[in-house]
Amino acid sequence: MLEEIDLFLNHIALEQNLKPNSVISYRHDLSQLAEFASTLGIKSWREFNKGAIISYLGYAGRIGLSASSIARRMSSLRGFFRFLVRERIVPLNPSLHIESPRLYRNLPVVMSVDEVERVLSSVKLDGRNGLRDRAAMEIMYSSGLRISELIGLTTANLFLEVGHLRVSGKGGKERIVPIGEEAVHYVRRYMEEERPALANDKSLDILILNRFGRKFSAMGMFNIVKKRVTEAGITKHVTPHTFRHSFASHLVDGGASLRAVQEMLGHADISTTQIYTQLNRSYLKSVHLEFHPRERKNRDHDG
Repeated sequence: MLEEIDLFLNHIALEQNLKPNSVISYRHDLSQLAEFASTLGIKSWREFNKGAIISYLGYAGRIGLSASSIARRMSSLRGFFRFLVRERIVPLNPSLHIESPRLYRNLPVVMSVDEVERVLSSVKLDGRNGLRDRAAMEIMYSSGLRISELIGLTTANLFLEVGHLRVSGKGGKERIVPIGEEAVHYVRRYMEEERPALANDKSLDILILNRFGRKFSAMGMFNIVKKRVTEAGITKHVTPHTFRHSFASHLVDGGASLRAVQEMLGHADISTTQIYTQLNRSYLKSVHLEFHPRERKNRDHDG
């Protein structure tokens, strides 16, 4: 049964041009599926039927896999069996009409406007790499960039005089996003006062440089943000992506249209952007519970 898995992995790697990490994920999921099949006495994929898939889903739930992990494995399984049917290795796709577990999207952690200001203003600009770190976080909050977009940003893609950035998002899709005056101020200061000392012949055109004069890794930028947030006394679990969530949430709170926010974030589907309206409703509910006189009366009575 492993031979067919190898054929499928070669197919998705060569013909679909999937990234190595995605191929590794498929291999992991399908190898575990083959192991489970052997416990049922199944010796070929032709014997793997709808009942076996349902048993597998039950097993995945019993060992504590999350709904998102099970859904991913179902996606791998469906793609695999579509390939087997197309190659006439099996006559029918047993995964048809079997639903994945319903996914409930967790609301993201966001910082309040005050918390963002505390983080940004706490950076000592005369300290080591203060301007660089301030500029990086100002860009994330002002323009809502993903961490990969921030660390890949080049000086050639800055149009500061008109207040725009050109970023390369998921799938290599480019988009133009606005950048605010505060962020422009600190980016310019960083470029004039700190970046020249960090740059070397291997810096290329990368804007935000690490201490070696090279492009940051995602973990490197994560550590910078963690350090600055800790220094500001913020106890929330803040990552670079938290700045992106906060950017979007604050725009929606302020009345921005979802379509405009979707375009700035580079979301392919507006349903992804709609989570920020749910976040806003969640916040409003917490305000209602805290300040409405009847809610306060009930809370005092309970206490």
